[in-house]
Amino acid sequence: MSQSNESDPLPAVSVVVPVRNEAGNITPLVAEIATALASCAFEVVYVNDGSTDATEEELGDLMAEHPWLRQIRHEQSCGQSAAVRTGVVAARAPVVVTLDGDGQNDPAFLPGLIAALEAGSPRVGLIAGQRVGRKATAFKRLQSRIANGVRSAVLKDGTRDTGCGLKAFRRDLFLALPYFDGLHRFMPALVRREGFEVGYVDVVDRPRRAGTSNYGLWDRLWVGILDLAGVWWLIRRKKRVSVSKEVTLAR
Repeated sequence: MSQSNESDPLPAVSVVVPVRNEAGNITPLVAEIATALASCAFEVVYVNDGSTDATEEELGDLMAEHPWLRQIRHEQSCGQSAAVRTGVVAARAPVVVTLDGDGQNDPAFLPGLIAALEAGSPRVGLIAGQRVGRKATAFKRLQSRIANGVRSAVLKDGTRDTGCGLKAFRRDLFLALPYFDGLHRFMPALVRREGFEVGYVDVVDRPRRAGTSNYGLWDRLWVGILDLAGVWWLIRRKKRVSVSKEVTLAR
């Protein structure tokens, strides 16, 4: 489900928020997004990824108050990467920013991400948030350090934290990236693969307001390993194609 008026002026920024069972976190987060982006023309696209709680109803009530708020619903959960892609496809602005829907990503950092992307244009294709002071258990932080360390060693993407939902990028660049489930965790490596630079902004993590996390580690561990191998292959394949082109042009 999505509602928008095609005659409305196009926004400068689209905020994409993937959510699954986040009733109770939506209303305060929407208010914070509106405050953070009050100085620019924006829209907010919530992608309801098969929620079974009151997420749809809460968004529906807010949409009646805010014409810049839209909801797109997946009938069943398709995962975070699919939800992000659905939102980016539906976005009407050339610049997209993303953040998680649980309230741990502070919208106050959105203007800084957008400004950094604009300052680095056209060579910078992605500005990624890097969490400091993470509000997670010691075990979960250890898991993240191990996963980020392995990914960084294999892909050499120069990124210490790909799990942060706060990101800013060009819509057309995102849609040109090869899509797979798990894409959102490999964006820095794939953006570099396309010849663009990646910038970083430190962001402060916050505690979850309500509910529980919908994304566990063990249910995605083996898929993540396969994704890592696939991204490594994509990067190597791109390099081989580029070298082949250069040799051909030199003759």
